[in-house]
Formats: sequence, C-alpha cells, structure tokens
Amino acid sequence: MRKDTTLPASNALAAAARPTRYRWVVATLFFLIYTVAAADRANLGIALPFLRKQFTMTNAEAGALVSVFLIAYALAQLPSALIISRFGVRRALPISMILTSIATAMTGVVGSLFSLKLCRLALGFAEGPLPLGIAATINSWFPAKEKGTASGLFLSAVKFGPVITPILGVAIISLWGWQAIFLVFAVPGVLFSIVWYLMVADKPADSRAVNEAERELIDMASPQAGAAMRIERTRAMPWLDRLTRVRREKPLETTRAVVTSWNIYGCALGYCCQLGISSVMLAWIPTYLLNVKKFSVAGTGLVAAAPWVGAVVGNILGGWLSDRALGKRRKPGMMFSAVATALMMVVLIQSPASPVLYGFLIFLAGVALSVGFSAYMVYPTSFVAKAKFPLANAIVNMGGQLGGAATPFIAGWLLDHFGWDYVFGFMSVISAVTFVILLTITEPLDTVARDAAV
Repeated sequence: MRKDTTLPASNALAAAARPTRYRWVVATLFFLIYTVAAADRANLGIALPFLRKQFTMTNAEAGALVSVFLIAYALAQLPSALIISRFGVRRALPISMILTSIATAMTGVVGSLFSLKLCRLALGFAEGPLPLGIAATINSWFPAKEKGTASGLFLSAVKFGPVITPILGVAIISLWGWQAIFLVFAVPGVLFSIVWYLMVADKPADSRAVNEAERELIDMASPQAGAAMRIERTRAMPWLDRLTRVRREKPLETTRAVVTSWNIYGCALGYCCQLGISSVMLAWIPTYLLNVKKFSVAGTGLVAAAPWVGAVVGNILGGWLSDRALGKRRKPGMMFSAVATALMMVVLIQSPASPVLYGFLIFLAGVALSVGFSAYMVYPTSFVAKAKFPLANAIVNMGGQLGGAATPFIAGWLLDHFGWDYVFGFMSVISAVTFVILLTITEPLDTVARDAAV
C-alpha cells in the first residue's frame, strides 16, 4: 500500500497559516521587567518610616525625597525618546534596566541623606527610557485591537510592583534591616535585562519566533483594516460619542504637529493629576497606616498592598473594556476613573480602623484610579504617526511624572501644616480637575494615514 504523505504536509501548512502568539511572550517579559522597576521605586515607601529614624527629616523633606526620583524621571523622558529612536528598544531597554538595578543597590549602602537623594536622582534618570521603550514595543508588536489590553498589562506592572514590595519589604526588614530591601531588589533587573536582549527584537519582522501570519495580524496599516476599525469605533454609542467628543482628527505626522496638539497636552495634564494621586498613595500610605491607623508592621505590609492589587485589576479591566466593550474608545475609562477616584478619596477621609474594612476600601480606590490608566498611553496611537509616537508618548509621560513628582512634596507640606484629611481632600480635588481637563480634548477616530510617515 502506498503511504499517503499529503496529510502531514497539509497539517504543516495549516500550522504555518495559524498566527504564532509570540507577542504575548514579549508582553510577559515587559510585565516582569516593569514590575521589577516599579518595585525598585516603590521600596522607598515601605522603608521610609525606618529611614526617618536614621535620617532626621520633616514630612515635607520626606515628600521631597520621593519627588526627586520623579523629577529626574520626568526630565529623562524627552532625551529617552531620542535615545530609543536612535538605538532601538532592544539595546536601550536592557541598559536602562541594568543602570536602574545599580542605582537601587547603591541606595542600600548610603551613609547620609544627601547621598540618598543622589541615589534617587540617579534611579529616576536610569528608569527614564523604560516606559517609552515598552510603549514603543506595544505600538510595534500589537495590532490596534489589542493595544489597550497590552497597555493595561504594562500599566498593571506599575501597580503590581507595589503589591509585592510591602509584603517582601517587611519580611526583609524583619530579617536584615531596611538596607537589604534595596540590595535584594536590585538582582532581578539584571537577569531580566539579559533575557530581553536575547529574546525581543525591535520589530516582529526581525524576530525568528514570529511567523508570517502573526506579522500580518500585527500589521494594521492596510486600508481594509483601517476601515474595519472605524466601523467598530463608531457603533451604536451616540450618547457616549457626544459626551467624549468623537472627532475625525488629522493625523499628526510631524514634530511640529505633535508639540502643538492640545489633545496631546490635555492627555498629559490629565495623566499628571492621576499619576500624582498614585504617587501620593505610593509614598505616604505605609506611613499613614503605621502612624495614624496604628497597624502592625505586618498588617501595614498587607494593607499597603491592597490599593495596588486593585490597581492591577483596574488596569487589566480598563484595557479590556477599552478594546472590546467600548470599541477602542479611550476617553470613557479616563473620565470614569477621574470621577470615581474623586469620590473614593472623600470616602477614605472617614475610613474605618479595621484593617480588613480599610483594606477593602483602599482596594476599591485602586480599582477606581486605574480603570482609565492604560488609556493615557494608548490614546495618542489613534492619531499620531508611528514615527512620531515616541515623542507624543514622551510628552504624555513627562506630564504624568511631573505631577507624580510634585504631589508627594505637596502632601508632606499639607501634613506639616494641616493633617491627613487635607491630603485626601487634595487628591479628590485634583481628580475632579482631571475630569474637567478631559472634557476639553476629543476622542479621535482611528485613521489609516498615521502609518504613512513610517
């Protein structure tokens, strides 16, 4: 009997026709890398009550210590966009992560408040290229229908770092002291940097792990794909489109167009306020739990992780809703977060003393704050050419980081002069301001011309 060889051949062809899913391997790697980076910046919050026993400082000075990192981080954004455009993510991101790990380790061996500030400054500059590199990776590696989900995963890493930091941090402090937090946290970043360099190319077309079908899935530049996106974007939500001011915007294909766009600056200002709230919670909640709620060190570690568990849930949920349920509309999640966060900050003023109840409330606050977070990173992709996306993303991220740098210091000043109720009230007010700012920008329709400048 003659052996039939057509079946294995047809199976091979069918397998070749199915898209690989290597982009989700890339997503897993950037989630792990940014979780480590987020932990490197968050570990100061859990160490701060112990640091203040060794280095005398006022609340405002303690807030400024947190702010110095974010000032450097914000100032690094525009130079980072140039570095990534010149050298590519594959080289820039691992170097940035290794420098981040070195700055983290140095924080654990400081002998003065001044040297501590220098280490935090160095950490901010070192981490600068990371968010832009990951955002550029998402823009290159994911189709439009998955960008919100991928961005939600990325930004959930920003919050997952603070989830593990209090839990691991209090255990490390109990065993070896506060210095050991920074030394232990420095190790994973070096390891993941090597893995990224070996496994992730700048573009899917340069990766041997990606087949042709996945490349075609990722490439959304064709007119047919663009038409499909527009139909999905405008389906059966007229009231929502009126509220969010859906418009067909001219693609931003030049540097001048990007730096003069109110949509970009409005997005940056909204992100400024929202990231400012996140920064206050990251810096001051552990101190609040220890000094005001009188929780134990172990209880503080668990409850301080609650808002960031909520933030992980909120980021992933917000990305999924934006991509799937809302037809790639980005503003609804941003606007919901602004209103819900303003309300939750008022609720937290009269929060219960029970760790369980307080943990639940602050978990809800984390969800509320983060539902719209991923949309800030994705928002420019629908009307900015890929070649100019790093610049647009740098402006948005720089605005956010400047807000994150200012608010811990402002919160410290409010604590020195007024008290904790004013801190929560301040966060409620700036979240309400976010909503007003978002009303002034449009919800741009996706445009096929944005890839023409690539």
